[in-house]
Amino acid sequence: MFFFIIFLFGLAIGSFLNVVICRLETKESILVSRSYCPKCKKSLKWFELIPIFSFLIQKGKCRYCGKKISIQYPLVELVTGLLFLFVILNYSSVIPNLIGNPDLINFRWIPAFAGMTFNLIIISLLIVIFVYDLKHYIIPDKIVYPAIIIAGIFNFQFSIFNEFSIFKLSILSALGASGFFLSLVLISKGKWMGLGDVKLAFLMGLILGWPNIFIALFLSFAFGAIIGLILIAFKKKGLKSEIPFGPFLISSTLMTMFYSQNLINWYQDLFSVFIF
Repeated sequence: MFFFIIFLFGLAIGSFLNVVICRLETKESILVSRSYCPKCKKSLKWFELIPIFSFLIQKGKCRYCGKKISIQYPLVELVTGLLFLFVILNYSSVIPNLIGNPDLINFRWIPAFAGMTFNLIIISLLIVIFVYDLKHYIIPDKIVYPAIIIAGIFNFQFSIFNEFSIFKLSILSALGASGFFLSLVLISKGKWMGLGDVKLAFLMGLILGWPNIFIALFLSFAFGAIIGLILIAFKKKGLKSEIPFGPFLISSTLMTMFYSQNLINWYQDLFSVFIF
């Protein structure tokens, strides 16, 4: 029951993230005005805003104008719900039972709770960046800068209670990753990468640290190459077509956040094959 509630909470957050994505484009407030149909501008009622279910019940169409509702809305809600559930499942063996647990007096659950909360917040911000860059080929500063600040503060506080070298490594990873992308921007004069990718790479370094940032960058370029070749093969893109790189960076970041050790082992095995 607890995990089902977490999934529902993730769906609700996903619905809110959809609002953020749309309002970033229109530059409207996300708190003042009510949700409305982007086609006919009709304000939506509460039962039209139930994550996923409203989309299914209305058969993917607006009740007022009959225009199709973008598949983005249920997909973002579903992915957010699943990722939230995945985070909680990963922490389920660490976080103590909050009901009637004497260990709560010792506050030993606080670091795990803080890490879990940080992951949920960062994942939410990464989802917004992913969708916005995919749609508009722009990584929004209004999202990436707060994410960098949050990641920096969390790493600093975490290092105080553990090892300060962790904070140094995350900063060096951020500077190294962003410096690498900045060099690509300068060499190509903005044709290969944009400054938004530089900022996102800095955020990735803060989130992942070393050596995870290296694994994530390797995966992002591998994913980008594979998807690019597939799009060219199906004549969806040409050799000179622009493809947003942010979604590849974010996908590899999420994979590395949850499967870092498995990916490192896989990379070591792959590297050993080429050596021997």
